[in-house]
Amino acid sequence: MTEGGRPRDRAPVALVTGGASGIGLAIVGRLARDGYQVVATDLPGAEREAAAVGAGAAFVAADLTGAGECARVVAEAVRLRGALDVLVCCAGYQHIDPIDGFPEERWRHMLELMLTAPFLLTKHAWPHLTASGRGRVVHVGSAHSLTASPYKAAYVSAKHGLVGLARTTALEGGPHGVTCNVVAPAYTRTPLVAAQVADQARTRGIAAHEVEEQVFLKDVAIKRLLEPEDVAALVAWLVSEEAWGATGAVYPLDLGWTAR
Repeated sequence: MTEGGRPRDRAPVALVTGGASGIGLAIVGRLARDGYQVVATDLPGAEREAAAVGAGAAFVAADLTGAGECARVVAEAVRLRGALDVLVCCAGYQHIDPIDGFPEERWRHMLELMLTAPFLLTKHAWPHLTASGRGRVVHVGSAHSLTASPYKAAYVSAKHGLVGLARTTALEGGPHGVTCNVVAPAYTRTPLVAAQVADQARTRGIAAHEVEEQVFLKDVAIKRLLEPEDVAALVAWLVSEEAWGATGAVYPLDLGWTAR
């Protein structure tokens, strides 16, 4: 018997990029607990591999901006798990630079990692996702998928671009049972954000909680940083059977940021 195109006696297989820390690691852990066979990819490093494996995933080290790496990661995930039903693109970072001072190489690298790589991963995963009969693609965007801030040109451009990619993927994937969506969280308590809070606390000479309140939570309605597990919970629903009709959409988890 089959469920969609996937045998019912096989656990669904998920590939998560950026899966060794922060939101990506939380997604890996949540999907593993939900019964998925998970493959996590992230930059090489013993600590990253240990984190991903500890959360329940097989680990594939890769720099997704490298030539051929997206194809290799998909192929390796299929080799390790025998199939691919779910792709979650979470790898990324951000820099603060004015447009007139933004280094061109940094611009290219950010868009390659956060927009080109999700496209290439989707392209190479496509035969497996369509064969699944219930393929799922989720891009971890940001509130900056829906709004903008100064000094974040490349980051905002990439996160906006994910929306267009997701909507196109949804239209092409619909006849094959493939859905594609974007989750758009506000600031989340990840190691990256914690480092930014600490840096600004030192620069401004104020306490870390004051930085959170005055900078990171200034434009939101709910004055509390998200936790990575909050984002993982939304992703877990979007890749579930129950979310079969959810596609081509952006799901804000932005504490009311874009309600203004």
